[in-house]
Amino acid sequence: MKKLRLSLVVAMLAIVTAASAQLNLGVKGGVNMSNFYGDELTDKNMKIGFHVGLAADYDFAPSMALQTGLFFTTKGFKYETSSSEYTENLMYLQLPVHLAYKQDVTPGTRIVFHAGPYLAYGVGGKRNLKSGNWLDTTWDVDKIFGDATRQYKPFDAGLGLGVGAEFGRFLVDIGWDMGLVNISNNTDGNIKNQNAYLSVGYKF
Repeated sequence: MKKLRLSLVVAMLAIVTAASAQLNLGVKGGVNMSNFYGDELTDKNMKIGFHVGLAADYDFAPSMALQTGLFFTTKGFKYETSSSEYTENLMYLQLPVHLAYKQDVTPGTRIVFHAGPYLAYGVGGKRNLKSGNWLDTTWDVDKIFGDATRQYKPFDAGLGLGVGAEFGRFLVDIGWDMGLVNISNNTDGNIKNQNAYLSVGYKF
């Protein structure tokens, strides 16, 4: 019995060690270029934002990995006329789950192709108006998500894809997320998020 218990402990330690060896944690951040798309939108322009967070990369087979993490990311849109600029900045916590294929190019360098779903939840934001005299007017950050007609539903989900490169512990990534959830509170409304991004990161 003692030998059996010892064997089980050794086996569990081996499994934990193997899993830890395949799991890489890191940090990622970069630039967003976001916009809305949908039936009720006209003349919406790309808005520059950012994302930052913790990343996890689990290599479960040769050249294959599961990539996830938790990121603070900004989305929204910008609308411009000759005399004013209106911006809506939506802030989310986002959890992607991507399947990745990694191809060795040179020793220590790999090209990474990845795609999969994401879940996101709105945690804040603001509306900003620059009028003809270029005076800023900013709305309360807590009012952009809610049940009112001019507010947005906080839950979002969609699909993403991207391509990147790993240089040892450093990485570069470009990608695109397309929201599949209508975040409009209007009865006949149809508004969804879309976002392109450029990331840089470091694996511990």
